[in-house]
Amino acid sequence: MAAIIELSRVTKTYGRAPQPALADVSLRIEQGEFALLMGPSGAGKSTLLSLIMAMEQPDRGTIRVAGRDVHRLTRASIPYLRRNLGAVFQDFKLLPEATPLENVRLTLAVLGLRRRDVLARAREALARVGIDPRSRKPVRCMSGGEQQRVALARALAGRPPILLADEPTGNLDPALTRDILRALSLVRAAGTTILLATHDPVVYHHAGASRVLHLEMGRLTEDRVLERAPSFVAELDAQGEPIDLLAAIDDDEFSDEPLLVDTPLGEVA
Repeated sequence: MAAIIELSRVTKTYGRAPQPALADVSLRIEQGEFALLMGPSGAGKSTLLSLIMAMEQPDRGTIRVAGRDVHRLTRASIPYLRRNLGAVFQDFKLLPEATPLENVRLTLAVLGLRRRDVLARAREALARVGIDPRSRKPVRCMSGGEQQRVALARALAGRPPILLADEPTGNLDPALTRDILRALSLVRAAGTTILLATHDPVVYHHAGASRVLHLEMGRLTEDRVLERAPSFVAELDAQGEPIDLLAAIDDDEFSDEPLLVDTPLGEVA
């Protein structure tokens, strides 16, 4: 199977730091894999994801996504790369004054979908992570865990072939972590490639990932295939069903709402 993400001898150092954030890292992620990127704080996990997203440049080495060297792309081409990369960041990168639904709809609008399809996808993604799509609360008034779930919904709504997630369960309690892992497992079953950075042992044991990569002080110290229980989703379902937030919502409830703003693709995080 072809690699959809490939790093070859990638090194990244910030300023005059004595220790590189990443040191000579090489790895391949194949299409459809669910890989965990593990390691303590400061190991280089966030740096690696930022480089794949072309948010930063490596000092040395190459990074290919779907066969293309992402750091040879023109500035105008980078937004097209990011259309294929759903991303969940530690700092969320949400619009603070917008509602959860507006945050998700705005990102979907740049994909050229019909307005009704944008609405349906946004509502479905929010409900999947346990956020009521009818909420009028601006995200700045939400807890860190709620904002984290809105950010994940935004990433999932576009149905990207690749999902990059940086500590997506870091602010969540065990019940919500279970629901997020269920959502990720279903997304992976639909063919999405997932690279998830975490230091949470609960995620390691229950995410249903197929592979674990371990970073220590910027170096890849472990690359191991995991045995994944095929009944993982059913196992989670047996522990309790998430609330069906879509069941009581009228299909026409939001149909006349305008999008928040019209934003060029390159300006959407």
